[in-house]
Parts: sequence; C-alpha cells; structure tokens
Amino acid sequence: MNDKINLALLRLTKRAEMSDPKVLVNTFVDTGMLQAMLGSRDHQVIYGRRGTGKTHALLYLAETKRKANELPIFIDMRTIGSSVGLFADETVPIAERATRLLRDTLAAIHNNLYELATSPGETLNLASVGPQLDALYDAATETQVVGATTLEFQATQGVKNENNLAVAMSAAPPTPSISLTAGDKSEFTRAEANKTQQSGHSVHRVRFGAIGQTLGFIAASAAPRRVWLLLDEWSSVPTDLQPYLADMIRRCLLPTPGVTVKIAAIEQRTNFQLSGERGEYTGIELGADIAADLNLDDFMVFDHNATRAVEFFRRLIYNHYNSVLPEIEGAPSFRDDREFAGAAFTQRTALEELVRAAEGVPRDAIYVLAMSAQKAAASPIAVNHARSAAKTWYQRDKESAVSANSKAATLLRWIVDEVIAHRRARAFLVESGTRDALIDSLFDSRVLHLLKRNISAQDEPGVRYDAFKIDYGCYVDLLSTAREPQGTFPMGEAEDQQAGYVDVPPDDYRAIRRAILDLHEFYRSSTAAASAG
Repeated sequence: MNDKINLALLRLTKRAEMSDPKVLVNTFVDTGMLQAMLGSRDHQVIYGRRGTGKTHALLYLAETKRKANELPIFIDMRTIGSSVGLFADETVPIAERATRLLRDTLAAIHNNLYELATSPGETLNLASVGPQLDALYDAATETQVVGATTLEFQATQGVKNENNLAVAMSAAPPTPSISLTAGDKSEFTRAEANKTQQSGHSVHRVRFGAIGQTLGFIAASAAPRRVWLLLDEWSSVPTDLQPYLADMIRRCLLPTPGVTVKIAAIEQRTNFQLSGERGEYTGIELGADIAADLNLDDFMVFDHNATRAVEFFRRLIYNHYNSVLPEIEGAPSFRDDREFAGAAFTQRTALEELVRAAEGVPRDAIYVLAMSAQKAAASPIAVNHARSAAKTWYQRDKESAVSANSKAATLLRWIVDEVIAHRRARAFLVESGTRDALIDSLFDSRVLHLLKRNISAQDEPGVRYDAFKIDYGCYVDLLSTAREPQGTFPMGEAEDQQAGYVDVPPDDYRAIRRAILDLHEFYRSSTAAASAG
C-alpha cells in the first residue's frame, strides 16, 4: 500500500500555475482568517517569499470569484512585455521604459476585459462596453511625434498692364470715315503658400484621466458585479519602474468604484513609492492608499504555532494527494487527513520533522515530501527520510542560490558559526528597521526565516527587534549529535549566564538579550580580513 501512496506523493504538482483551476480550489487550505482577508473588497498587497503560495492564493481567489459571477482578471507580470515593449532595457530612457510598461499592462487588462465580455454566456452588454474598451485602448496607445519643427512661408505677386490704341480710316465713297479705338487693361496676381515640416521620433503617451474614466464606465456597466484585478509576480517588474506602474494603479484603479486590486509581491524586491523633496510621491503609499496587512510568511512557520503548522501541512498534503489519486491505480483513499497521515508516516514526529524542514514554505514542503517518498520507497516516511530529504533539497536549491552571492554566503557562514556553534541556538535578533542587503538576500533565498516582528526593549524605549530563525538545512547534519542546537533562543542577560533556551520569543527581549546579532562585528571582521588579504 505504501508504495502506491509514495508514488502518488511523487506526482504532486509543485507550482500553482501548472494546475487546473478546479485542482487549485480543491487543494487550497485556509489558515485562520486567510480566506476572509483574501476575499475582502479592500485593495491589498499580499506579501510572501517564493513558494509561500501567493500564486495559488490569487488563482484560488480568481476561480471562486468567477463561480460567484464576478469578473476576475489574473495577470502574471512576468508575461508583460511585447517585442517593442522590452521595458527592462536600461539603455532606453526611464520615461520611455515606464510608458512601455504601462502600455503593456493596460493592453493585458484590455485583452482580459474583452475576453470576459465576449465569452459564451456572458451577460455584459457588449454594445455599451465595446466602445469603452476601444476608448481604453486608444488612451493607452496614443503616440506623439517629438522633435524639431520647421515652418516655411512663400508669397508671390505680380501686376500686368496692357494699353491698346487703334486708328482706322476709310476713303470709300460716298463718305470717307476715320475711327479711333483706345483700350487700357490691368491684371493683378497674388499667390501664398504655407508649409510645415516636422521631424523627430514617435513617443508613446498614456492619458491617466481618460483611462480612469473609461475603466469607471466599464465597472459601472458591470455593476453590481465587481472587477477583481489580480496582479501576480509584481516583483518581476524592475524595481526602478515599479513606482510608475503603482502610480497608474493609484490614479486610475484605486478610486474606481466596483474595482478591487490585489497585488502579490516579495517584500524585499518591492518598491511601491518614489518620494519627492516636498512630501509628494509617485506610486502607492502603503497603509494609506492600499493595505499591506497580509503576509503569508506569518501563517505557516512551525515555530509560530507548531500545532497549527502541522494541521495546515497535513491538510495540504492530503488535498494534493487526493488531486492525483485518480492517476495512480491501486492507490488507497482515506476518510480524512488524519487517517492519511497515519498511513503515510511512521509516526507524528516524522510529519513534524517534515513541517519543520519546510520552514513555512508550501512549495519546499512538497519538494521535501516527494524526496522523502522516494527515499522511503515501499515504506512509510520516517524521521530519517525527512531529514535526508531536507538536506538534499537544501543543497540542491537553497545552498546553490546563496552561493551565487559570495558576500551573502560569507554572512550566512558567520551567522551559523555565531548562533549555532557558539550559542547552541537556532535564532537571533536584529534591530527592527535594519535594512541590510545581505540579510534581505538570505531571507529571500529562504535560508533565514522571520519569526516575530517588533519585540520590545522595555529598558530601551523606542528600540525594537525582529527575530530571525536559521533554516533547518543549515543544521540538519548536527541533529542527534553533540553539536545539536539546544533551543531556538538562548536565555539570560549576559554571555556567562546559562539560563536555558526558549522556543517562542517573549515580547520583552531582556530574557533573550544574548540572542542579539551584531552585524557591525561581521562587517568589521570582513573589512579586516580583506585588508589582511
């Protein structure tokens, strides 16, 4: 039986965008109030590192809103960019790159709205929405020629005079005669010509006012249904262009009734605002213009709440198992996730070890689970399978990513030596508000994990700390050895105090004062080593 279970676990889909929408709905697991917060009509930024389920959450939201007869528009920002809109080319002026980005994004919104309006069974009135879609396209694709202008003026005039005098005589009888004829003719001519010659290059423009107006008309035509604009992979947009795209969203979409905007982003790779010298800004002000109250990293880390984390991942694995069950002949079905876990794992501690190794990242959990199933073969997954798989996954995915940044790799080795080797702990504190590029890089690479924000320092008013945990893969080799970490945080106020360890950081940092990591010491030692070399 376990060979069939493990075969099914090897078939689990790792990426949400590769799954059928129905599978995404069936495999989605709510954690606390996640579903309620995600489905609110408020504009929202959804933070989370790679693999935490941002895409899954947005695709789940899109499918549920579609079933509710709403109008969801899901856009993967990695796909934005036409052959003439390569806005990542830094040799092009930033104004032109930003305009290209806005044009391509608006084109994607236009195309999705058009597909919704023309889809079978759609009740939108195309006769009224169609002209507004055309107006949206025109406002987003307007061009203007910029360059030198030459004006030419030509005028000609002339005067022509003619004088005629004729004398005629006749001597014929009976009466001779004579006649005199005189004539005077004048002719005046005038011609004018104006010529304008303009030379330069074509420049694209995006008219925010017209775009906001047309989107408002479209949303009003769809009422009482709501348009849900879901922007995934925001962090794939170059950071210097993100404020300009955010500014268009703020001016054209956020004020529009009937439209909700959700943005999925990686916090360390996000730049929503470009501030001016007098308080003005380009972009979005978080908290004022749009909420940033949902961070998937806060929901599933084992050390936050071990019971909740195990329950979440147990249901997640069970739901994914059921999604591939029809593909595996002879694979058993189970009544619920608890019965499944009892058959798939040797004991609860094996599942807990897998959840601890995942460090709150569902994609990492599925990869480690598949490797564990491969190592277990025809047996239930045991603790040693989970540990071995976690080590393999760390070396294959995370360690190679960190090694690409030599400075970040040096910092990680220093942190491991300071925290694990010297303090026998798994976590440390850094003063809140510290923006260190190397720490951000390690956090983004999922080798550091944020446990808790804003731990107060009551004896130092105004000073707060953030708690970070070192990835399981960094110390999995030390488990069950004499060098194994003894706890998450070392307690005691001085280095010579051995007051034990605590797994959950208290609100007052004084109990875990020894956990503070001095990054200045690392940079001093790095500078000294570089000078000596």
